[in-house]
Amino acid sequence: MQSKVIAWPHWLKRLVVMALDVLLALAATWIGFSLRYEVWHWPSGQQWWVYGLTPLLAIPIFIKFGLYRAIFRYTGQAALQATTRAVVLYGAVLLGILLWQRWLMVPRTLGVLQPLIFLLLVGASRVVARFWLLETGPGRAPVAGRLLIYGAGAAGVQTASALAVSGQYALLGFIDDDSDKIGRSVNGSPVYGPGKVAELVTRQAVSEILLALPAVSRERRNQILASLQHLPVHIRTLPALSDLASGRVTVQDIRELDVEDLLARAPVPPDAALLASQLAGQVVLVSGAGGSIGAELTRQILQCRPRLLLLLDHNEFGLYNIHQELLALCAKGQLTTELLPLLGSVANLPRLHAIFGGYRPTTVYHAAAYKHVPMVEDNPDEGILNNVFGTLNMAQAAKQHGARRFVLVSTDKAVRPTNVMGASKRLAEMVLQAYAQQAADTCFTMVRFGNVLGSSGSVVPLFRRQIAEGGPITLTHPDVTRYFMTIPEAAQLVLQAGAMAVGGDVFVLDMGQPIKIIDLARRMVQLSGLTLCDADHPDGDIAIEVTGLRPGEKLYEELLIGDNPEPTGHPRIMKAHEAFLPWETLTPALDVLRAAAQAGDTAAIKAFLLAHVHGYSADSASSG
Repeated sequence: MQSKVIAWPHWLKRLVVMALDVLLALAATWIGFSLRYEVWHWPSGQQWWVYGLTPLLAIPIFIKFGLYRAIFRYTGQAALQATTRAVVLYGAVLLGILLWQRWLMVPRTLGVLQPLIFLLLVGASRVVARFWLLETGPGRAPVAGRLLIYGAGAAGVQTASALAVSGQYALLGFIDDDSDKIGRSVNGSPVYGPGKVAELVTRQAVSEILLALPAVSRERRNQILASLQHLPVHIRTLPALSDLASGRVTVQDIRELDVEDLLARAPVPPDAALLASQLAGQVVLVSGAGGSIGAELTRQILQCRPRLLLLLDHNEFGLYNIHQELLALCAKGQLTTELLPLLGSVANLPRLHAIFGGYRPTTVYHAAAYKHVPMVEDNPDEGILNNVFGTLNMAQAAKQHGARRFVLVSTDKAVRPTNVMGASKRLAEMVLQAYAQQAADTCFTMVRFGNVLGSSGSVVPLFRRQIAEGGPITLTHPDVTRYFMTIPEAAQLVLQAGAMAVGGDVFVLDMGQPIKIIDLARRMVQLSGLTLCDADHPDGDIAIEVTGLRPGEKLYEELLIGDNPEPTGHPRIMKAHEAFLPWETLTPALDVLRAAAQAGDTAAIKAFLLAHVHGYSADSASSG
């Protein structure tokens, strides 16, 4: 439809609206006189003073209440409330003047009647203008989809209003579990029960379902998603209630439904007092702060209000990004924590001594590591120097400069590894286990967990990009199985486990049930509103292509080397009992490994790993 609205400048639009309100004030005055005298009114004598007074009162009051800053096309309940308040003040002033002046042939009741009529006229003009502009305004986007909103509560209603403004979707109705709402309508849109969803998708050609359930429990959310994922619709969602801090919902709040929404568990709150005792008012250092896990650690540590938070990373861009994000969080939360980004590599021992000696961190979280399995397999020397000797360098600097607590972020790939990356992380664990016996003043511990969703090495962003490009999704083997955890939960549990450590502990996180990567890929395709292309559905949208196991990749991951993990005070944290070499035995062995890594001798590196890392196998196709 061709727009009927002229692209006037804002000042001209405001003048037009002011002129309209002047006419409405005069019209309300005329109607008020006519109703009061029950005849068609023509002003005479001092009645003309009222005609001159009403617009002179209304315009300044409306300006004061900001009514001319509003844009009609976005006018809603808040703007109408502001208009009502402005007219109430206007009416009170008008009535006061009429009672004071007592003009001839001007009834006092006009001070009540005229503002009521004026409010109706102004309100009606705003509503008419809003709907007219919504239908004919410039830049109207064509309808992008046919939408159902799951949730007819406050968030759903606000979302519907935001979508009506944007004009991007045709809202077909709401879905809600509340039997009192089913069969009714919300702003003209019907409310259906969950049992009607499949029928509505087919009968009304629904293309999108939006979950407007920011306060629903994780368990109920997963039940709803499970009931919807078989439907050929694109499912999206609003963020959690805590993220909708403004109390209003906009189109920008709508986001893609990530696989995290299906796999994430209800969090177990950490012991806030325990974390505060370790972090509040302290100097805390996070290595690998620019990475996915390191960055999330810094976000959560910041909420514990340390005095100084040191961000160490050799990746300049990643370090810059997290530093800027934390600065914004400090400003938003009025936090006084000092943030210091530090460029440097954990392989550079003099740099580490300078940092530890200069700032004296009391708690260290060592998340810096090379984690990409095929990359480390192709570069074993650098993987060993960074993951093993970088950890040793950090531990030596922490011990020498009086750090009280040192926490290594480890991985399930350290358990009976089939790749150099996993073996290097197990060696890093062994370094800390042995070092813990030598460092009475520093508590060394490690926390081992599996894959985190959305990290730089996760399959989730890879699959998401491949789906957006139309496929195919590349999968190394149909039986590959992994444990998954969200980044925030993993970081939270790392902090909790580190605070519980007594020295030499190997903590293992409860990762829940492992899932097949092929099932993960299928879910992501379904959540995107697309269909799989396979032998049974040759006309599907996205195919899955099996490429073969990569060097060093396992079919299955484990979390424990030994048996019988010990429970802790947290239901999702266990303590493992893993054998290790004493320091006096490990030290000369590490000298041999360092020489092989510095010489780039891959055969010697792998021979060392076979001799010293329990369960290590260089068979890249091993099933573990």
